[in-house]
Amino acid sequence: MSLPRHQDPIVAIATAPGRGAVGIVRVSGHQLDALIQALCGRTLKAREATYTAFLDQDGSAIDTGLALYFAAPRSFTGEDVLELQAHGGPVVLQLLLARCLQAAGQCLPDGSPTLAGLRLAAPGEFSERAFLNDKIDLAQAEAIADLIDASTAAAARSASRSLSGAFSREIHHLRDALIHLRMLIEATLDFPEEEIDFLRQADAPGQLARLQQSVNAVRQQARLGALLREGIKVVIAGQPNAGKSSLLNALAGAELAIVTPVAGTTRDKVQQTIQIEGVPVHVIDTAGLRDSADEVEKIGIAHAWEAIAGADAVLLLHDLTRLNAANYRAADADIMRMMTEKLPQQVAVIDIWNKADAAPAPAAPAGLVLSAKTGLGLDALRQQLLAVAGWQSVAEGVFMARERHVRALDQVNDHLEAAQAHLAQQAQALDLLAEELRLAQHALGCITGEFTADDLLGVIFSSFCIGK
Repeated sequence: MSLPRHQDPIVAIATAPGRGAVGIVRVSGHQLDALIQALCGRTLKAREATYTAFLDQDGSAIDTGLALYFAAPRSFTGEDVLELQAHGGPVVLQLLLARCLQAAGQCLPDGSPTLAGLRLAAPGEFSERAFLNDKIDLAQAEAIADLIDASTAAAARSASRSLSGAFSREIHHLRDALIHLRMLIEATLDFPEEEIDFLRQADAPGQLARLQQSVNAVRQQARLGALLREGIKVVIAGQPNAGKSSLLNALAGAELAIVTPVAGTTRDKVQQTIQIEGVPVHVIDTAGLRDSADEVEKIGIAHAWEAIAGADAVLLLHDLTRLNAANYRAADADIMRMMTEKLPQQVAVIDIWNKADAAPAPAAPAGLVLSAKTGLGLDALRQQLLAVAGWQSVAEGVFMARERHVRALDQVNDHLEAAQAHLAQQAQALDLLAEELRLAQHALGCITGEFTADDLLGVIFSSFCIGK
């Protein structure tokens, strides 16, 4: 799987752009001794922090800080790694980065360069090398990016569990059980003259059934992990002055959107991510839906429909104080008709009757009654959003997963269901059974990177930070 570029030594600034107390320049490659001597003027003991000056070409100090050397294979990438921890000014780090590249091109006494081919690292290339050198598997590599991007504490803890290998261990257990079952089937195919019913004696149907149960349990965990990573996109929609912006502010606990009695105050989308039981909920307030001659408002309404079309759930807000107004009810009916026509069936539309604090105890139609002003009904709304998302309150132990992991586990389940159908036919379909089990194992291997195309690796690691 290793490509020629993976043999090049690489260097990058490994800390976020901007000013900070500490900044890190990281180098990974083979035989860094000459580069270390050029930069630090001394040798470094492996896995020991050394306070030293970082030297420019003329021997003057660019900065002073800590130098750490990790000898292969006991490093993050599995190669020799050098980390220079300097003061975190962007100019200082750029000077150190330039000096690394310059020093690598200097000639040794024998005429060879200090570190031939040193180049700037591509996004995610350090993590990619850790994967290629079997320091981590692909699910763990993805967990690094997920840990950095986590938007809630629950997501961060779940990503940390995946990084430690919790998800990978589940996949490996499934793989081992699948390999054992494949062995039984292959034995039956390889020795048909033996009048030994391998499958019956080894309880192959029971093993397959238990394997399916285990896959379904991991699928459920993976869906919850993917939900922690991706969250749910919720759009607040409705007529002008139904209280959409007030509801956004109430859910966010901050004055994010302007609220006035003037219809059409919100002209474009306002978005805020909140968390409910650790699940990220991306809430979008939109312009009021109505016929308008105002060009700016018409653009805002078009944007509102675009947001509605891409939602996982829509909060259709109604005004309880206008419940008995015929023209208001007619406009609401038009909006609901358009949503029915435009939205896929899987998108949940939750009817919400707002302004319960101002309405004279009306008998509201079906839906959730609340008051964005007083907070009445907000907790019930939060729980309903979690239900729509498919979230289940579980004990600590959810691991982070991605949509591609969920799809792969769905494929595993499909192949196992097909295998079960072939197993019921006994000897007549054992070759097809064996193929379905092989395909199931292949789908599992795609999660951890055992079977992964190079183009998929490029997509995954290109989304990482430079220096990770």
